[in-house]
Amino acid sequence: MLTPFTLTAADGAAVAAYRATPDGPARGAVQIAHGMAEHVGRYAELADRLGASGYAVYAADHRGHGASAAVHGQGEFGSGGFQTVVDDMWALTQVARAGTPGVPLVLLGHSMGSFAAQLYLLDHSAALAGLVLSGTAALDKTLEAMLAAGGHIGLEALNVGFEPARTPFDWLSRDETQVDAYIADPICGFDLAEASLASVFLLGSSARTDPRLVKVRRDLPIYVISGEFDPVTGPGQAFANALIDSWRAEGLTAIEHRVWPGGRHEMFNETCRGQVVDELIAWLDKTVAAARPAP
Repeated sequence: MLTPFTLTAADGAAVAAYRATPDGPARGAVQIAHGMAEHVGRYAELADRLGASGYAVYAADHRGHGASAAVHGQGEFGSGGFQTVVDDMWALTQVARAGTPGVPLVLLGHSMGSFAAQLYLLDHSAALAGLVLSGTAALDKTLEAMLAAGGHIGLEALNVGFEPARTPFDWLSRDETQVDAYIADPICGFDLAEASLASVFLLGSSARTDPRLVKVRRDLPIYVISGEFDPVTGPGQAFANALIDSWRAEGLTAIEHRVWPGGRHEMFNETCRGQVVDELIAWLDKTVAAARPAP
């Protein structure tokens, strides 16, 4: 079970964070970075599965999200923009390392959290035993497609490929119960403030061409999880593949890409989520067993 605590960020802000520890000694730790317009509570089932497999879990509601919205308001990152989200993730890593000393740490980022993870990687790859990205893309390609489709950048634009749709959020999952729970959740489904959203695209769109990529561990295991029909990953996985191809061109070759047939954006809330998590845990077990000693 995820237990709340307060993370003191680098700028002194109080960020809502959560942790869960397995019953016995932790074999590894997984740090979760959630997506846009949602919160850590939606990862409780995943955290339970990870805990039952021997992994400690650490996560935080990003600024403008969940309980952390108290810092700047819902949808607001504050004056530091998206970079503060990345900085908060590094602060949480320090807590995870102190709480589970010596065990391998894997960062798992979903959607917006995956874009933050791409930026985190540029400075902190040495701290990681592995990286998992769900619903990810080369963000510059996603932005190009959104602008070409009419220029509006918002969650509802991602539903176009599923029209006529039952709800504005059919793009999230084939599981109607999960979609309905998202819609009914008062702290899900909002739009980011204009400046905050702009900062996501401004920083995230340059992540795969950033000069700091030369410092990233070439042997870092990376596991990319995609739904076949996720609009974020692009038609035929074009946007996800653009990211993977650019990393491979940089010499990052330990990359696996699992595409789930029929899947949409939230593979941890999909109809096949049990199997998705089974395969994630198998990858974690393999990665942690082969990991370098934690720094």
